[in-house]
Amino acid sequence: MAYLNLTNICKSFNTVVAVKDFNLSIEKGQLVSFLGPSGCGKTTTLRMIAGFELPDSGTILLNGEDISLVPPNKRGIGMVFQAYALFPNMTIRENVMFGLRMARKPKPYIEKKVDEVLDLVRLSNTAKRYPHQLSGGQQQRIALARALAIEPRVLLLDEPLSALDAEVRVALRGEIRRIQTELGITTVYVTHDQEEALSISDRVVVMNSGLIDQIGSAQEIYRNPNTRFVATFIGTANEFHGTVKDDKSVLCEDLTLTSDWIKSFANGTRVVALVRPENVEVFDEKPAGIYPNLFEGTIETLTFHGAITRLGISAGSKHITADVNLTGRDMLSHHQKVWLSFRPEYCQVMAD
Repeated sequence: MAYLNLTNICKSFNTVVAVKDFNLSIEKGQLVSFLGPSGCGKTTTLRMIAGFELPDSGTILLNGEDISLVPPNKRGIGMVFQAYALFPNMTIRENVMFGLRMARKPKPYIEKKVDEVLDLVRLSNTAKRYPHQLSGGQQQRIALARALAIEPRVLLLDEPLSALDAEVRVALRGEIRRIQTELGITTVYVTHDQEEALSISDRVVVMNSGLIDQIGSAQEIYRNPNTRFVATFIGTANEFHGTVKDDKSVLCEDLTLTSDWIKSFANGTRVVALVRPENVEVFDEKPAGIYPNLFEGTIETLTFHGAITRLGISAGSKHITADVNLTGRDMLSHHQKVWLSFRPEYCQVMAD
């Protein structure tokens, strides 16, 4: 049996359904992210695991124990909030001690544990300071240290980095993953930031309107999305709306696409074809030989992203996004005529 099991969890607030038929099993030591837009139910689910909300139906098992109705302080769960929630009148050391004191742990144990977790988050030198004397990133690491000090059975993080600057977010998410891996602690991480979820998670749960759309590794969800919502929410995807012509092609206004994903659709079915920008090849001149899905277009926009440059290309009535590496090739320019192509296996077709 998995370490943390949520079975048929449902939660409504008056007439609004926040979470519906939520089923998830998490193995011990995994970091699982709940990813989705605001209002999709991810924080409500996290709060039910913590005990701050009770499910209307369903069960939550932790290491085989039903904790669905157990009070929050009896669950052995640590939680880190978006707003840090540090006590401003306490020193950093006193903040980290707080949970251990509430649990009436022996003083020598408390002193030793506080030293350990402050060292773990690399902030031992801040012990005598107060929260207002630390940066936002440092305060969040102290909030993490306080949650870890009680040696929780599960660690919950609710949008822990959303209030921080971009550069600090990237550094701190790496720290969170390092600490989680070092301790082997089962962790549930809530975020609306797809890059954040994909970069640190063992598994990602994509949620939409209170339901789970897909569960999988970062690669599985990005490369093989189950739904159009997942395909467009995770990363960027070019969308081509049209109808199935036969088992190999889709008619999309003035373009005809070839795809390996059509066989389950009857001719005439309304579909949407999805192609990732990195799977679009761009040529300065029309390439020789046979290229599937080959179209002429004009570059409208160029956006520099370091290793790649993102192109916005007008091809007929469609605007197509392509990510290209300009190393070793001639520079591209606005209004330049180009040819673009993508292989049939990269053209995923879904019901529209």
